[in-house]
Amino acid sequence: MDKQHIFHPGEREAQDNAGEASIAARNAAMVSATVIAGARPFIAKQFMAALGSVDATGRLWASLVFGKPGFMHTGDGSAISFDIPAALRDPDDPLWSNIAHNKDLGMLFIELGSRRRYRVNGNVSRLDEDGMEVAIQEAYPNCPRYIQRRHLRSMGEVSLPARAARGRVLRGSVEDIVRGADTLFVASRHAGAGADASHRGGGVGFVHIVDESTLRIPDFNGNSMFNTFGNFRLDPRAGLCIPDFAGGRLLQLTGTGSVLWDQPDPGNDTGGTGRFFEFTVEQWILREALQPLEWEYLDASPFNPPVSA
Repeated sequence: MDKQHIFHPGEREAQDNAGEASIAARNAAMVSATVIAGARPFIAKQFMAALGSVDATGRLWASLVFGKPGFMHTGDGSAISFDIPAALRDPDDPLWSNIAHNKDLGMLFIELGSRRRYRVNGNVSRLDEDGMEVAIQEAYPNCPRYIQRRHLRSMGEVSLPARAARGRVLRGSVEDIVRGADTLFVASRHAGAGADASHRGGGVGFVHIVDESTLRIPDFNGNSMFNTFGNFRLDPRAGLCIPDFAGGRLLQLTGTGSVLWDQPDPGNDTGGTGRFFEFTVEQWILREALQPLEWEYLDASPFNPPVSA
């Protein structure tokens, strides 16, 4: 992999806007064309992954998949297999129809309890009744900041069909989930680099509802690569997935994202960056999780900026 040309023009523009291009260049050394040996056992022991996919109309969706440890695995690091039989897939999750149309897939393997995460982008090379395999394009670790620690105490068996609702405005229980969020996942895409899945976290209330179709999310200091913001610069389509840990539901939203630079921030919501991204909702799906999941909240990230009123 050519480290000198690892970032596309949108990412480089975002890095320059933030004044962090030199930091990004140093962090590019972490990026590999395969899953490094030390990360392979980490992926195999996970029971959850965030996935970013593209539907037939070009819209982005973020999803969460769950399974017993071992259901995701990689041998030599060149591809990752997901053992999710067709009978255990939720037909209301856009993921499965999306990857039948578009092979781009962003993956984030995240362990909330230890605040570890590993980011992988690739292309679906196999999709059949047994599961899927994803050929790797690039992979790299992410820092542990802004992850709220949770322990999964138990996971039940898959039960189908699960209930799902759809809409376009943020009202009722959907609004409540957004206002109570401290964790979310973002899907974005670049035409050449493919789909991407990333994490955003903060104190409860860090996601601001501007109006019934607009969210504003602060952007904290990170790894300086600006993968998500760089993708937005060239393709504003985006997807969000907000887990309702207490209620056992997943809120998936698709729409567009725009970056706000050098914004007034009297409440220090951004932790000093002055950056936000606004998400305009086009559609949402609220689904019950296929498996009963019992989570234990442990603690908030010590890096979270305070949430203003």
